[in-house]
Amino acid sequence: MAHILVVEDEQPISDLITMNLKLVGHTYSKVYTGSEVAGILEQERTDLILLDVMLPGLDGFEVMQQIAPLQIPVILITAKNALSDRMRGFELGAEDYIIKPFEILELLARINVVLRRNEQTASAFICDAVEVRFPERQVRVGQLPVDLTAREFELLEVLIRNRNIALSREKLLELAWGYDFAGDTRTVDVHIRQLRKKLGWEERIKTVFKLGYRLEVQV
Repeated sequence: MAHILVVEDEQPISDLITMNLKLVGHTYSKVYTGSEVAGILEQERTDLILLDVMLPGLDGFEVMQQIAPLQIPVILITAKNALSDRMRGFELGAEDYIIKPFEILELLARINVVLRRNEQTASAFICDAVEVRFPERQVRVGQLPVDLTAREFELLEVLIRNRNIALSREKLLELAWGYDFAGDTRTVDVHIRQLRKKLGWEERIKTVFKLGYRLEVQV
């Protein structure tokens, strides 16, 4: 997983972001002013920066100009939603631009996209006897290959990318089946039963009462 620097001056938002980064397996550092960014980047490896625009000291745009030579991917997170602000962010090299308030699952998904684009995500996931190789879409339990349907693999990947986070059936349909899926949410239950059986994950994929499911993994 990646090491992510969170630059956000509102502590509740910073805490929410970092809590969820930790849940899905990322490590992080956090600062609350733009002036602190360059110093921390000198001290530690950073794979991605989540950067607020409206910061005390240097604002996010000024921070991007300052750190541009380091070529570290940046996702801007801000309440500034004017087209001119978005254009400025992209012109300065931002990989993405997220408007507050945001949904945490969307943020995690966009982080995964940027990390994949910059080849910082793990190509494999291992838990218990299960190994999942994402580029090859292959799954093994022990040394034995497991045949998953395309939809089962997509659902498994969503659970892994959002591990330790409770996902509703509707959210799983949205992420694994797509926004235009018009089926019954019970199809999620059917596919979850199949994944539990094929992977031996009866105790890993937890049912969240009146909501959906969560893949529990020690972090």
